[in-house]
Amino acid sequence: MKKKLKIIIAIILLVPVKECLKDGGTIKYNAVLWGVTKEHSMTRDSAGNHGYSTGIIVRILWFDVYKDLEFTPHQKGA
Repeated sequence: MKKKLKIIIAIILLVPVKECLKDGGTIKYNAVLWGVTKEHSMTRDSAGNHGYSTGIIVRILWFDVYKDLEFTPHQKGA
């Protein structure tokens, strides 16, 4: 009985749920103890320029341990 309980708890804490956002293609894999976000979203930078943000964010517990985001501005006339 204890072994089954440990397995169930491990599944709840470690198995991710996939979430697709409608912001340009962002995909999130979230579990209780960790999460990975493959970001591709339309956004603005601090100067107000339109563009999109791409990259990866890795979260362990509630802390971002790896964050590699890059902003690409929209090219007018393209």
